[in-house]
Amino acid sequence: MKNFNPVNKIQDLQYFGEFGGVNPSISDSSTYTFLSAKTMFDTFEGNAEGCYLYSRHSSPSNLYLDQALAAMEGTEAANVSASGMGAITPTLLQLCSQGEHIVASRTIYGGTYAFLKNLAPRFGVQTSFVDITKLEAVEAAIRPETRVLYCETVSNPLLEIANISGLAEIAKRYNLKLVVDNTFSPLSISPIALGADIVIHSLTKYINGSSDTVAGVTCASRAFINSLKDVNSGCSMLLGPTMDSLRSASVMKNLRTLHIRIKQHSRNALYLAERFERDGIKTVYPGLQSHSSHEVYKSMMDSEFGYGGMMTIDVGSLEKANALMELMQTRKLGYLAVSLGFYKTLFSAPGTSTSSEIPMEEQKAMGLTDGLIRMSIGLDEDIERTYNMMKTCMVELSIL
Repeated sequence: MKNFNPVNKIQDLQYFGEFGGVNPSISDSSTYTFLSAKTMFDTFEGNAEGCYLYSRHSSPSNLYLDQALAAMEGTEAANVSASGMGAITPTLLQLCSQGEHIVASRTIYGGTYAFLKNLAPRFGVQTSFVDITKLEAVEAAIRPETRVLYCETVSNPLLEIANISGLAEIAKRYNLKLVVDNTFSPLSISPIALGADIVIHSLTKYINGSSDTVAGVTCASRAFINSLKDVNSGCSMLLGPTMDSLRSASVMKNLRTLHIRIKQHSRNALYLAERFERDGIKTVYPGLQSHSSHEVYKSMMDSEFGYGGMMTIDVGSLEKANALMELMQTRKLGYLAVSLGFYKTLFSAPGTSTSSEIPMEEQKAMGLTDGLIRMSIGLDEDIERTYNMMKTCMVELSIL
């Protein structure tokens, strides 16, 4: 997949609405009618292309978005879902049965961690959590019953970077599936081109970009997506995390501007990270040479889209972190809120929010400190003004 360009794939998509509209028509129906009973039967059996039975199975609006996201990630097919977790959990359950095993990054989204740590064992699936940046540790954790390597390209919230090519080599050597959550780095990184088998996104974040929708997607081979949607044994089909057609249409519209937004998010984040680091604030951002995996990210990325919009700063204590976030919100610099990819900057203390599912002793072991602030940098036009205002807040609170 050399010279794979995800933006051109999105640009080349062209759908006509039912009445010639430039946007595909929205199918606002839960069930569909048939002119013959035989066609209904054939559709239920999956043998009537272009026919729809029931929106939990599929709908035109969802299939349009499936096709667009599969094109963006370079996969044969995709399956959208009602949330990021609605993509992650069926995917992993489809890949693993009772008695089987997953090797996962130790730093991942708290909901994913909680699923693997607390819920998956009830289905007989065990997980070993490792430092994903150490390929020898990943390989050492593999067992005969291991079926999946799971990671986030850029981990939440510590921004550790997965060497996807290196992980793909290990996965192929042991006949495992490499599943990559690429939520933090759409367009910048194309995991399939680097050897991953399955790519997941929380569409809630950058791809939608307006903090008004909860959605997810699994991008993979046609065979795997068909298995997820199988009416008898498909985890997506039977667990039912179906995406609403109106939301699919909304995400489709926002997907078209993703390339413009990602460039600005990345540009702004790099500007702030470089200046905060220069000011003596402990700053983690993949675009900084001080980041332990800067060269790994650089070797994988499409340089046009930069290092992404996510960064962390450590201000020393939870008390100072809370005070700074509250003051920045008061000064209209952003919102004290979880999630990411919004046009305004969002900031939160992950240890007490998005990673709170991870036990405190494990947070400390992985380096998730009380003073850590995760920042999703917005689309500010005058980022120098933003920096000066944030620095003033830090000076007022004696952080600088």
